[in-house]
Amino acid sequence: MPSTPSTPIADELLARLAGSADIYPQKLELARELVLILELDAASYRAASFLDDRILSPRTRGAWLGFGKVAAAARRVEDPRPVHFIFHTGHVGSTLVSRLLDDTGIVLPLREPLPLRSLAEAHDAGDTRFDLALSTFMRLWGRGYKATHSCVVKATSTAARIATAILERQTASRAIYLNLRAEAYLATLLAGENSPIDLRGHGPGRIRRLQSRCGQPLAPLDELSVGELAAVGWLTESWTQLEAVGRGAGRVLAVDFDRFLGAIGETMGRIAGHFGLPVDSQYFAQVERSPALTRYSKAPEHPYTPQFRAEVLADSRRRNQAEIRRGIAWLENLANADPAVAAIVNEAGL
Repeated sequence: MPSTPSTPIADELLARLAGSADIYPQKLELARELVLILELDAASYRAASFLDDRILSPRTRGAWLGFGKVAAAARRVEDPRPVHFIFHTGHVGSTLVSRLLDDTGIVLPLREPLPLRSLAEAHDAGDTRFDLALSTFMRLWGRGYKATHSCVVKATSTAARIATAILERQTASRAIYLNLRAEAYLATLLAGENSPIDLRGHGPGRIRRLQSRCGQPLAPLDELSVGELAAVGWLTESWTQLEAVGRGAGRVLAVDFDRFLGAIGETMGRIAGHFGLPVDSQYFAQVERSPALTRYSKAPEHPYTPQFRAEVLADSRRRNQAEIRRGIAWLENLANADPAVAAIVNEAGL
């Protein structure tokens, strides 16, 4: 196990790690058995859309610590709060739901923590340290502030591939899992200017995951159009969602984002109840007027409303009609050839 230099900052942060959510484990490097810990505060958690390197600044105080020291500190955490999860298939409102939960005043938001990606990679590789690393970060994620009832981790879409593995090991945790029907999902993904780059970047991993489940050989990445790649993404992530819901024994709540936008107060009530949050009626009376519904959740400096989203999707359906059709046709053809795919398509919905 590597040693890390003892410095005044490292010693101070380690001493505070078990007892204060102000000391945040921002990065996990299992190959070197190191964890980067930073000083953060409650306002910074709430402001952050991503708990990745974008939260760093020249003023950030932090230090690298050996994983063993961090794991030992995590075992000393007293009375950790429940840790729940927002899983999603990508671009389906997960950050918005997280910000609406912020409005309860009793949730500590953990949006896209980098260690969750490292845990997913460790699980993929069959790393024997996965269980210890997961339990370590669950205890650290469960530290809160005086008003914190629960801590809610919003995963990246690709890290959701370990949703079932997490919930099987963390039996007190619950999750919601956001998705869209295929056509709406394709229109959403194809709306962005960077969609081709994003889809091709995620393509190899998604094709590998899908091929491991699918009985039919899949075309290689370079033979798929952008609409077909979007369909690969929808099918891969929807399959993961349905597996998590099916194996979650009532602990995973599936949420269709379009239906959510049509009944925000009602759906937030279901989500709060699912997470066991003691939210009062005033919250539900105000949630549909939340400022979060007027801003782009990942970049709140930009205006964005459900009405504007509808306009974006209508424009995408006009501009990307041919590619959306190609993606739907790809799904239909694969479903016709593979009963397992047909079951996913029928349940998740075109």
